[in-house]
Amino acid sequence: MNLNQLSSGSLIADRRAEYAHMLADGGDHAGAADLMAQALELAPDWAAGWFRLSDYEEKSGRKEAAVEALRKVLALNPGDMFGAGLKLAVLGAMETPAGPSSLYVAQLFDDYADRFDRALVEKLDYTVPEKLSELVVAHRGEKRFSCAVDLGCGTGLFGERIRARTDRLEGFDLSANMLSKARDKGIYDRLAEADLSLPPESCGLFDGNDSKSHRADLVSSADVLMYLGSLDAVFAIAEHLLSGGGLFAFSVEDAGEAGEFILRPSLRYAHSKAYVESLCNRFGLTVLEARATIIRNDGGKPVQGILFLAMKPV
Repeated sequence: MNLNQLSSGSLIADRRAEYAHMLADGGDHAGAADLMAQALELAPDWAAGWFRLSDYEEKSGRKEAAVEALRKVLALNPGDMFGAGLKLAVLGAMETPAGPSSLYVAQLFDDYADRFDRALVEKLDYTVPEKLSELVVAHRGEKRFSCAVDLGCGTGLFGERIRARTDRLEGFDLSANMLSKARDKGIYDRLAEADLSLPPESCGLFDGNDSKSHRADLVSSADVLMYLGSLDAVFAIAEHLLSGGGLFAFSVEDAGEAGEFILRPSLRYAHSKAYVESLCNRFGLTVLEARATIIRNDGGKPVQGILFLAMKPV
């Protein structure tokens, strides 16, 4: 989310915020924080401005000031489009939430859509779509899927790799801009908005028609679950979608032995293998394979993940 594009509504405040941004780019985060505070004296209800101030304060080493600014963001923007609650949890100022706000995730990927494919593949060495599709094909062989549902389809990177093996391909995402990019590729038979943090009856994948349930023999979720903490809702959705013998293919960032899930400074969640296996067991899915792998680079360092392939019994 490019906070520098969000105006305060005050020309003078915006100008001071621009100067603050220049100072921060030059490494003077304390100076940037001081100038940003002056801007906020002129525009005290500017939530994006308070979020920028929190970033400058944190990078200046003034953690308590950063926390105070983040609390102001939440007060001004209860829907939390900025992810202030996640930042507060990372800073130890509140309990880790079960997941981010849907508004934050939608805004994050709406802003990211235009550069998503190039940034992930060229800059972050992102390999989940290829590795996950290879895992599916290794177990499925030459047999085609009648219906594949791509949860959190994004721009269609996984869809591109499974299209030739399925008669019908559906894609769902929370971001309208991501769906637009996927639509441009012309590979999906259906694309629609859906919220994977909600239960099946309200997530957007079902409309009360029983024929919409148990329609898929493949459900995928490639590099999506790290934007959810608790995975109960998405597993309920997958179980509701899958027909007997259907496959659920997905990836997580690996939390190691750290409980069920953790929130990382990247504001993404990591999940433990034991937690995912317990969910599979609870929702009646059999784990066929859990493969540890590097899923991308972040800050020049490899991110460890796990690829899962589970099956709903016939």
